[in-house]
Amino acid sequence: MSMKMNHRLPLPEVLKAEYPLSDSLKAEKKVRDEEIRRIFTGESDKFVVLVGPCSADNEDTVCEYVSRLKKVSDQVSDKLMIIPRVYTNKPRTTGDGYKGMLHQPEPDKAPDLLAGIIAIRRLHIRVMQETGLSSADEMLYPENRSYLDDVLSYEAIGARSVENQQHRLTASGMDIPVGMKNPTSGDLSVMLNSVVAAQHPHHFIYRGCDVETTGNDMAHTILRGGVNKYGQTIPNYHYEDLRRLSGLYAKWDLKNPAVIVDVNHSNSDKQYKEQIRIVSEVLHSRNYNSDLKKLVKGVMIESYLLEGRQDISDHMIPGCSITDPCLGWDDTERLIFEIAEKC
Repeated sequence: MSMKMNHRLPLPEVLKAEYPLSDSLKAEKKVRDEEIRRIFTGESDKFVVLVGPCSADNEDTVCEYVSRLKKVSDQVSDKLMIIPRVYTNKPRTTGDGYKGMLHQPEPDKAPDLLAGIIAIRRLHIRVMQETGLSSADEMLYPENRSYLDDVLSYEAIGARSVENQQHRLTASGMDIPVGMKNPTSGDLSVMLNSVVAAQHPHHFIYRGCDVETTGNDMAHTILRGGVNKYGQTIPNYHYEDLRRLSGLYAKWDLKNPAVIVDVNHSNSDKQYKEQIRIVSEVLHSRNYNSDLKKLVKGVMIESYLLEGRQDISDHMIPGCSITDPCLGWDDTERLIFEIAEKC
């Protein structure tokens, strides 16, 4: 056979019972989720900053990063909602490369998804225990989100998944904001169709069950730039792009119009230092146009303890990305304070 079964994975309720979220953390998360909801429904004018490593590759290092982030968050909490990126699932364009802690809890060792699902749940809970900050993650596999649905405060659907029906329908059953990225082609209609699907109720098969959802009124768009047929990156964070999206939102029957601007990926052409300039331009556009101020709810930034990236090896430096290059901590801290000043 071309496929063999390595492990039968535990049911989500079994794993949750083994690694439970305490009542106190549940209460803290509820308060935080309600505050995030008010931002996406327009009741709060706080600005969202989704910030953290391209991939969460090491529990201790990620927790050190989020602990630093917590100290900054406390200083800007009157203006900003900081949501740490703790991305434990990584889509890969060709299928090769590090797919995240879910696949490889230890990046330099063989894949082990049983150990991986335990590792990612433990990581998200530890982040909350040590900082009080609930995190964002990417929904790479719709069925696997059931292992984390009680610990996350934000989820993103990636550029390679946004057209997938199961991702869209699963998003319709979430009670937290879910951001739909534009596909790698840059096609905005694909992204908006995904938001429409997520905002409506559905009846479908999920984890072997017949399920119904009520729709997610906090489903929204994420602009991450695109790539044309010649392989050239086409950014979509400029004023004209935001105006165009605002116009499209006005034509579509969507609740709570909102966009997060991903300032890395094809918007920066993976030139990670460009994120600083792009954030500044997005804030300028937002402050110049009152409609955009309502529409642009936040930015997504890739950042880690050390700037740049490194290959997986037996001599990796903790806190340096092993996937896309990231801003270092000093630049990140300055950037967050600058965002707070301009919001």
